[in-house]
Amino acid sequence: MIVMKTNVGEIYIELNKEKAPVSSRNFLKYCQEDFYRGTIFHRVIDNFIVQAGGYDSAMNEKSTHAPIVNEANRGLKNVLGSIAMARTEAPHSATSEFFINLTDNPSLDYTEATNSGWGYAVFGQVVTGMDVVSRIAETKTHTVGEFDDVPVESIVIESTTIVD
Repeated sequence: MIVMKTNVGEIYIELNKEKAPVSSRNFLKYCQEDFYRGTIFHRVIDNFIVQAGGYDSAMNEKSTHAPIVNEANRGLKNVLGSIAMARTEAPHSATSEFFINLTDNPSLDYTEATNSGWGYAVFGQVVTGMDVVSRIAETKTHTVGEFDDVPVESIVIESTTIVD
């Protein structure tokens, strides 16, 4: 389990190492390196997702490890409270960024091995702290440069602690 401490509360995340081993190891590696400290939830779309793991409060992008393989085809679904790898349009481009689903999002699930069908790889579930995730989702957002849906007041990841 991972305890993600933010400036608005703690989120407890259980990883699914069996069905998403590559994504889980990747997330754990970033946690072990204390990579997420000081990163923000930079994309908040109510009734959809909250996304974090790549930018500091000045919207400077952090340097990451190489992209990982997309595991969206392993049966896990983008449902309320699940955590998944964010990526670019390229299916196998996920690095450090992740998002938490605020509702069931079947449009983000794997359908086929094409660029449009790959989906987004779920690798865990919020087990405690959805009230914190909801607080993040309700925050007021604005546009910062090329980024839409950025919280007006930064929601910062202060630490990630591995407890299992």
